[in-house]
Amino acid sequence: MPVVSTAPADRSAPVTVSITRTVRPEDEALMQVWADAGTTLARRFPGFLGSGWVRPSLGSDQWHMLYRFADADALEQWQESHERARWLGAAARLVEATRMESRTGIEGWFDEPHEVTGYDIAPPPPPRWKQMVVIFCAFFPTSLVLTYVLALVTEGWPAWGRVLLTCAIAIPWMTYVFLPFVTRLFLPWTQPRRSP
Repeated sequence: MPVVSTAPADRSAPVTVSITRTVRPEDEALMQVWADAGTTLARRFPGFLGSGWVRPSLGSDQWHMLYRFADADALEQWQESHERARWLGAAARLVEATRMESRTGIEGWFDEPHEVTGYDIAPPPPPRWKQMVVIFCAFFPTSLVLTYVLALVTEGWPAWGRVLLTCAIAIPWMTYVFLPFVTRLFLPWTQPRRSP
């Protein structure tokens, strides 16, 4: 099974795992029962934030199973549990896992499914305007600080050189450090807890 990412860089950020599974059309009802059983088990683990499944279209044999945990440690506790191993074993002949992907922070917000079905769906992506506010709150202070700090170093440089140096510093800083931090900071606002 191809694995895209299973070790989040920021272990304290919420982690969403997406697993693509192939299921024969005649086993659709069994698949739904099996997926619900997995959700019931995962709910008992600390840090569980939600789960569900997504299909590209009705009748598709591809099922995208989603589950979300509060951080990497909570995810590992679930993934290494005896309960999960038994649950997976129960469907050894029912499903075939073909791809697994883990995403943290804001990265998973931009891919919206065509059809969402299930009883306990993972939190939906926040509205675009909230995403914009979070990105602005990270981008503005970064740009402001770099403008003043780099002005001392790049005086007399051509505009393209100043922009190139700014981007070379700002993009890694935003991607790996500051944007994940701001994403966690705004999480209660962007993804408020749903009432039961």
